[in-house]
Amino acid sequence: MTRLSLQAALFDMDGTLVDTERLWWEAVERVAGRQLTEADRPEVLGRPVEHTAHWLAAGTGRPAAGLAEALHREFADRVRAGIVPRPGALALLDALARERVPTALVTASPRAVADLVLDALGASRFAVTVTADDTEHTKPAPDPYLAACRALGVDPTACVAVEDTETGVASAEAAGCAVLAVPSLAPIAPAPGRTVVAGLEGVTPERLRALLPDRLRVMTWNLWYGGTKVRDHRAKQLKILTEAGVDVVGLQETYGNAAEELAEALGWYHHRAGENLGIISRHPITAGLGDPDVGFYGAAGARIRVRGGEVDVWTVHLDCAPYGPYEAAFDGLAADALTAHEEGRLARLEDALRRLGEGPDLPVVLVGDFNCPSHLDRPDAGWPVTRAAEEAGFADSYREAHPDPVREPGHTWSPVHAEHEDGSGRPEPQDRIDFVLHRGLRVLDSRTLVTGGIRPWPDVEDNDWPSDHAAVITTFAITPAAVPGKPVGEGT
Repeated sequence: MTRLSLQAALFDMDGTLVDTERLWWEAVERVAGRQLTEADRPEVLGRPVEHTAHWLAAGTGRPAAGLAEALHREFADRVRAGIVPRPGALALLDALARERVPTALVTASPRAVADLVLDALGASRFAVTVTADDTEHTKPAPDPYLAACRALGVDPTACVAVEDTETGVASAEAAGCAVLAVPSLAPIAPAPGRTVVAGLEGVTPERLRALLPDRLRVMTWNLWYGGTKVRDHRAKQLKILTEAGVDVVGLQETYGNAAEELAEALGWYHHRAGENLGIISRHPITAGLGDPDVGFYGAAGARIRVRGGEVDVWTVHLDCAPYGPYEAAFDGLAADALTAHEEGRLARLEDALRRLGEGPDLPVVLVGDFNCPSHLDRPDAGWPVTRAAEEAGFADSYREAHPDPVREPGHTWSPVHAEHEDGSGRPEPQDRIDFVLHRGLRVLDSRTLVTGGIRPWPDVEDNDWPSDHAAVITTFAITPAAVPGKPVGEGT
């Protein structure tokens, strides 16, 4: 598990870098003709001019366009009279520049106001500026932060946004950024992925890096009789695992000792269940879960200690017959018959879901060879097995990362079977039957993996890829509060 590197720092303007929230508050009071109260904050702070103008118009009957012009004018006059950077703001920007971390200004103010502030701060401090004029929707929608990340060519999950209002925080978090909240006029509560501090004094680039989530890369892999169909299978497996850079692997068809042997060679921890299932991890395994003597088909889990807490990882192998894609493609079975034939797999998965539901409230990753397609991919049948996992609260990480099953099918069966192995010459149905599901984590990326040269069955003994399944690897973000035992924020 490694921490993401800081790709960019994204800054709100008003109230965050410069002390303008009070100037905006005063401008709204002047245009409204009254003193504002605590109840008015949600309509004023962090909102674009147009929003506040329409809010004032609803209460006064005055035209919103005229109110917006007046708000622009009043606020701009106050900005010109002299803005003051918030303590620590310029020092942080200069430190980021020295370390060559790109910065962006992301504001709900219009371009004309942003330019006034940039003249005072120095426009050259920012590689990108996004204002209310640059996106269709502004804060609290994620659009401004997503636009800044696109312009910088960075991943939002590898960026920290610095904000001073709940509206801005909501925008940055919706875009996927970690957030450093520096409240100006209204308090902001700590939350997962969010840290609240009193001010920017003493905040350094290293402090921002520490706010980024850790990465946990989880892989599911059916080893295909332990890999024994391919020459030098153990060495090839080790090469694949090392190059993939994974942290935890749920294994199926371990053929006895594969989990132990792979873990020993890698210097990892392992949990073996029966003759077919295993979990290997570069992080300590604190407990084995489920039936240690599970049969060829079934489920087993392990509790894994990661930085600050624990995550449960379960590996599942469901019955290979009857196989729905064959029955659909070769036998022409209707949807109700296909659904009925899933009863065995469904019962086995429901047993696994019951077992893991008996554990503590921890994040859970459920991986494995389900030997059935997903209801998210194929509308031709109910495919109740994956639906049952979804109803139990599990999300399909690959479909989170790749929502379009037509554009990115993610097939895992089968890289070595282009034709059905009965010799008929019929094309082998290609499907996604291996999954990395999760409950309580955030997906950064998910992909299938097949490497090296591959010859089709039966001439497979010299293949570089020692399996008849593709693997699936999902990278999860482990945020400061994603696992129990770690504090949510670092101060108020």
